[in-house]
Amino acid sequence: MKNNRSFKHIYIIFAVSMGAIAACIIKSIPLFYGFFIGVFFSIIVFMRNGFSFTALIKMILKGIKECFSVYIIVLLMGSIISVWIASGTVPTMIYYGFDYIVHMNYLLACFMIMVVISFAMGTAFGTISTIGIALLGIGKGLSIPEPILLGAIISGAFIADKISPISALVNLTIKTIDINYKDFFKNMLATLIPTLIVSAIIYYILGKSFTGEVDVSTLKAYQRNIFNTFTISPALLLFPITMIILAVVGVKVIPNMTFGLLGGICISIFFQGIQIKELMHAILFGYHARTGIEELDGILRGGGILPMIEVIFIIIGAVALSSIFEGTNTIAPMIDKMASNIKTKGALIARTSILSIVLTTVACDQTIGILLPGKFLKAKYEEFKIKKTILARSIADTGTTIAPLIPWNVNSIIITVITGVGATAYGLYTVLCYVSPVITILFGYLFVNKKEEFGNF
Repeated sequence: MKNNRSFKHIYIIFAVSMGAIAACIIKSIPLFYGFFIGVFFSIIVFMRNGFSFTALIKMILKGIKECFSVYIIVLLMGSIISVWIASGTVPTMIYYGFDYIVHMNYLLACFMIMVVISFAMGTAFGTISTIGIALLGIGKGLSIPEPILLGAIISGAFIADKISPISALVNLTIKTIDINYKDFFKNMLATLIPTLIVSAIIYYILGKSFTGEVDVSTLKAYQRNIFNTFTISPALLLFPITMIILAVVGVKVIPNMTFGLLGGICISIFFQGIQIKELMHAILFGYHARTGIEELDGILRGGGILPMIEVIFIIIGAVALSSIFEGTNTIAPMIDKMASNIKTKGALIARTSILSIVLTTVACDQTIGILLPGKFLKAKYEEFKIKKTILARSIADTGTTIAPLIPWNVNSIIITVITGVGATAYGLYTVLCYVSPVITILFGYLFVNKKEEFGNF
């Protein structure tokens, strides 16, 4: 009876929280207000059921404190995006990327360019709202339908949230599950490589249907103004490559990102000749390029510490809600009930994937879909003798990745605001976002279930 009451409380809290989050989205109110309403309501509910206000606040503060490094990472990410544009690193990626577009299947080129740049930038939105908008505009000149174009662009962009070493969501995942990025990265490759191959093949086939010529004059104009505004050099590409290598070999994320930020600052000042005052303003508020082409200026802008504050508040709200569920021991019985009849490793991975997808769907954001499975399924993975990196991979491949497919999710709403194309239109063509969960679940049944092979996957 106690468990039934606990489940009822969770359902009520989730309903109120999700209703508040949905209202924030509809009314264009910052999303963290919805999470804070959920936290406030959950405090009232649990106080009425015997928990003291002091005890609940301690639970919240404990959870928030444990994720302190994630907040630092979010602020560093905002700073790095600004500095990497100012230093010429992102403009160099775009400058040389346009050279390859002319000679490739355009749809496949969009996907591959977004994969590379989003991995380096560590943010799906940052990549979509910069290079993604440019690729979308050029593709429309080839008479490629916008939903198909946007599907390829979003598929490539969400590689950032799956595996980039400087992604806030990736670092929230590895922090929650208590693993290091090196092990996470190695384990992710097992499902990421086939996902990329399948997605690339599908985009290649789709792209063959559109044989129009790229508007070379537009690309050349963009390249010319980038070249006139920034000092462009292939050497600048070594900088993000070095950061990625450092992350893969095991350098911790905050020192690595600090190196990236300081290095970018030095390049901006001594190589691009930017004034310190101007650079500090860009780090705080975001960088805004002045290239002489309005569309290009819209591409070469973004980042900043202050715009990241809202992201931090969203994470704090989600962490606070999760911490109350954990501290009151009300979510664990619910997940235990869900996992009680699991008999195989493959079934556990499939159930993890479904739980993460459901939580991301109802929460309108990926954070809850990471935190709750990450916190409460660790013991189950230990029971089945499955490495925690498999848990992290299952979440990253499913709940994290499917967000742009859900029309009411904050990710898809922002994409719609940026591009004018809704999730119901582009969703079918966002191949990677639904191929990834399928491959992860199949992989769990086909390989992880084989005990003798498990250690290699």
